[in-house]
Amino acid sequence: MSSTTVSTLVKRGAYNKRHKQRGLTLLEVMVALLIFALTGTAVLKAAGEHLSSVGQIESVTFANWVASNRLNQLQLDTTWPPKNNLKGTMEMADRTWYWQQTVAKTNDNDLRAVTVSVGEDESYKSSVTSVTTFVAKPTAGN
Repeated sequence: MSSTTVSTLVKRGAYNKRHKQRGLTLLEVMVALLIFALTGTAVLKAAGEHLSSVGQIESVTFANWVASNRLNQLQLDTTWPPKNNLKGTMEMADRTWYWQQTVAKTNDNDLRAVTVSVGEDESYKSSVTSVTTFVAKPTAGN
């Protein structure tokens, strides 16, 4: 192609139309990467929070089962009044759970309020759950 022909084609726009860029510019690629990075970060954060809450729900569920098991044992015990401030451990879901039992008097002399607090550490600083029930004095026939 001669220079006259090229300049004529450029003036008519034919040369530019035939040789137009068909790819993405660097700026467009960088903006797309930024959008994907921000989206990925948001998705990972949401997934992490979901996993954290699932673990917390699991801990509370197992702790409630430990407390319920302890209270069921207490219901079957014939000792009156129930012993106060007992502590113990229970294995559940391959973990050791620490429970603490406290007994409180009620307005009814034949009834005691028993609270079992369950935690994941022996210090009981932050219990996972506490469950309270009322235990009746065994009757003479039982």
